[in-house]
Amino acid sequence: MGARPDISAWRPRVEGIDEVFHAHFADHAYPMHTHDAWTLLIVDEGVVRYDLDRHEHGAPSSVVTLLPPHVPHNGGAATPGGFRKRVLYLNTAQIDGDLVGRAVDRPVLRDPRLRHRVDQLHQTLERPGDELEAQSRLALVSERLAGHLRDEAVAPQVPDRRVAYALRDLLDEHFVEGLTLREAAERLHTHHTHLVRAFSREFGMAPHQYLTGRRVDLARRLLLDGMRAPEVAASAGFYDQSHFSRHFKRVVGTSPGHYARTGAAAY
Repeated sequence: MGARPDISAWRPRVEGIDEVFHAHFADHAYPMHTHDAWTLLIVDEGVVRYDLDRHEHGAPSSVVTLLPPHVPHNGGAATPGGFRKRVLYLNTAQIDGDLVGRAVDRPVLRDPRLRHRVDQLHQTLERPGDELEAQSRLALVSERLAGHLRDEAVAPQVPDRRVAYALRDLLDEHFVEGLTLREAAERLHTHHTHLVRAFSREFGMAPHQYLTGRRVDLARRLLLDGMRAPEVAASAGFYDQSHFSRHFKRVVGTSPGHYARTGAAAY
């Protein structure tokens, strides 16, 4: 009997990602199969060997692998001890279908910056409540994937102060209840990736960082007014108490409880 695999899988509240799948397999080998989504794979330990369209490929930890939908492939460990991998199953709307053939020809992408961005996206997806951050990271990852398949250089950032300030106004209006990146793009009649780039260039921070800052500012005022931390978390738009405490401490440098007590001690 082989070792029991270590697996976690979930469907995030992020449009464009059908499933997140993390696994450590010691001896499992996938038979030939297909997915109806784009398979975005990074390997953290070991090497995965797989066949795609009758050609053999390898996925070491230094690369990003993108397998197209509806194309048969298999997979198994190419090194002793198995492999540890993280996978995102991306909705077909994330990458144009006309790029499937190019992905079949070269599923291995040697791009350290892309590898880092995919890693960051996975880390964000493990934290409930950070969906706007995940949406922003996904937009940049999808753009870079499509650029690789089209042999396009990453487009230089074009200043767009109008859309940057319009997005800031929109975030100011909805920072408690929040809004998705796609909703913002639809309201401002632009592409969601352009929103992220324009805002970040103009203000020196990503939209999700601005949104979190607005929520923390509100939380500070509510704490000093005497509201209890659990009620503050909900009133300021945080997912739960853990989500609130993590971001508050990262921004302010102390926990919400300690911050509130220092305010009470001043009177």
